[in-house]
Amino acid sequence: MADTIKNLSSALKPKRRHLRKYSWLPDVFRIKGSIIKRIFWPVLTNTIFSTIVAYAWSRGHHIVLTNSVVPLLSVVVGLILVFRNGTSYDRYWEGRKSFASLTSNIRNLSRLIWINVAPPPTDEQPAHAKGKTPTSDITLQQLRRKKIYALRLCLSFAFSVKHYLRGEDGINWSDYKGVLPDGFARFDELGYNKTKTTTTPTYDATKNDSGPSKPDATKRIRVKRSKNHLPGQSAPLLSDTHRTVEFHAFAEDTSIPLPLLIAHEITRLLFWFRREGLLETVGPAGTNTMNQLLQSMVDQMTAMERVANTPIPISYGIHLKQCVSLYLFALPPTLVNQLGWMTIPVVTVVAFTFMGIEGIADEIEMPFGNDPADLPLDLYCHDLKEEISYIIERLPDGGEGMHGYDDGEGDD
Repeated sequence: MADTIKNLSSALKPKRRHLRKYSWLPDVFRIKGSIIKRIFWPVLTNTIFSTIVAYAWSRGHHIVLTNSVVPLLSVVVGLILVFRNGTSYDRYWEGRKSFASLTSNIRNLSRLIWINVAPPPTDEQPAHAKGKTPTSDITLQQLRRKKIYALRLCLSFAFSVKHYLRGEDGINWSDYKGVLPDGFARFDELGYNKTKTTTTPTYDATKNDSGPSKPDATKRIRVKRSKNHLPGQSAPLLSDTHRTVEFHAFAEDTSIPLPLLIAHEITRLLFWFRREGLLETVGPAGTNTMNQLLQSMVDQMTAMERVANTPIPISYGIHLKQCVSLYLFALPPTLVNQLGWMTIPVVTVVAFTFMGIEGIADEIEMPFGNDPADLPLDLYCHDLKEEISYIIERLPDGGEGMHGYDDGEGDD
């Protein structure tokens, strides 16, 4: 009987997501995901100060502060908070737009590679076709492995950009498993060295899918920011300390971000596809389109890098906190003679409002980290991984035996 009543009450109890359609109460009393934890102690400090002022007033101490001070500070603080919040959200929105553009470019480039990279026509060349149709000895199975390798590199670019924006160097991250191709993930802790011929793999289309003959790839083994790490800093690129690109005189001390290495390898693949006659169905224009998509991917990475590497000046944040604190500490002496003990809740609400706005702006100004308020880059990358996997496993690739070799001279 008790279980029946419990089940009935659970069924009749409205769920939070349904109740939100009709009431604000679920969000009004919500702690998880709110800014309360971040501003609790600063607000408590103002509440304690208000309590001290109210207690002194109740003991007969005459506390007077002219009302002309608070309105002047209200205008200044309000303008600064509006500008601060708008600037932070602009950075947040720019980061989202840039990553969305990056995702779009990866989708388009993957689709074009999967469809347009195909063996050259093998039938008798039609009379209207100009030039010489190239031939290729690569089999369809080998070509498919090559295209899978290219698509996985495109997917790896998104994952590497995510880690690069968070200052997470190297490839020892769990989400790279099954994403970064094994043929590319050969890294040397000493960095790239052209003299290491003993470890240079040679390309054999029948044995691997790692692309044309190439030396070992390298990762950004040294942090691509100057100076020291902060202890416990999980995202150096997003820290308060500004870091710049560091260049060294010796090759063994230089470094390059992993996304740029992946972009370099994709460019070499496109060049190899074109050289082997595997892009003849689209001609130079199609090849240029793919290269432009790749260039746009690097441009979007640079745009997000600009956001991550350009924090709001620390002096601006300090001055804002000083102005807000001055305003909040000026409220109790101004209001206590009129409100008495009611000064405490009034000041607490005002402090919660003002400090909450500043706290939200501070949370979203660097949108690429791991905080709950940051962009869910892990989710975006996971969705993109599912899309690329669907293309590889279920969608047909480009056809074969198609005429129309484009010699780049037009139809005239």
